[in-house]
Amino acid sequence: MRPLTILVLLMISGSLTAVAQDDWNTPHEPFRIFGNTYYVGTAGLSAILITSKAGHILVDGGLPQSARLIMANIRTLGFEPRDVRLILNSHEHFDHAGGLGALQRATGARVAASPAAARALRQGHPAPDDPQYTSGLKVRFDAIRQVETIADRTTLQVGPLAITAHFTPGHTPGATTWAWRSCEGTRCVDIVYADSLTPVSDDGFKFTGDGTRPSRVDAFRASIDRVDQLPCDVILAPHPEFVDFARKVARLEAGATGNPFIESNACRTYAAAARKRLEQRIADERK
Repeated sequence: MRPLTILVLLMISGSLTAVAQDDWNTPHEPFRIFGNTYYVGTAGLSAILITSKAGHILVDGGLPQSARLIMANIRTLGFEPRDVRLILNSHEHFDHAGGLGALQRATGARVAASPAAARALRQGHPAPDDPQYTSGLKVRFDAIRQVETIADRTTLQVGPLAITAHFTPGHTPGATTWAWRSCEGTRCVDIVYADSLTPVSDDGFKFTGDGTRPSRVDAFRASIDRVDQLPCDVILAPHPEFVDFARKVARLEAGATGNPFIESNACRTYAAAARKRLEQRIADERK
């Protein structure tokens, strides 16, 4: 079956342009990343499953069409979607929140999000304060009526599982980075699902502010610094290409010595690249 072609908006010279993205809903074999943390997303959009005997946590739902693939991946690993107790989201765009409604209905799980993200999930589309509100990412998705609003640094639990929210606004107002620990035997690692830190926007939007909007630069820089400073042995991201995902998977499949997803300075490297993109965007806006 030919992969579904999706339009993705990329930043070129500070503005948005639409290009074909064929892998967003292409199936990907699920696999264990480390311990009780598994990849259950598609080839181009991440979804992460964290498991326990008392129930599971699912982070992100891809596109509306991705829900079926994610549930199939969960079953392939030997788990059941009905055992997912908590569903979380990185940010409130259709390519990461689109499948959440179907996944919530299938699992009956509670959904939790930052205040801005919760509002968007309840209405089924981003709010006007989103940098990409008037672009193609205003696409509607299934609204979720019941969304629990959480505070920054809230730790949510499912049985023995604990996952902490770190608000990292910038790419969207409700952007959230999630952090938890996974163990294999006596070895435990810190895993960070770092939200997108790309300063992408509609034409005419300025992160430095204008006559109608205040500057978002300080908040964006603080978000990058937050990710930089998190304990971090494994970094994952909503768009897997931003964390060199394909190379790591290839090494894992080739039987590499050690786990290629475990790396020193993982979050610092991610943050450094984000900081460079933001500063370039600021410079472009000020020209």
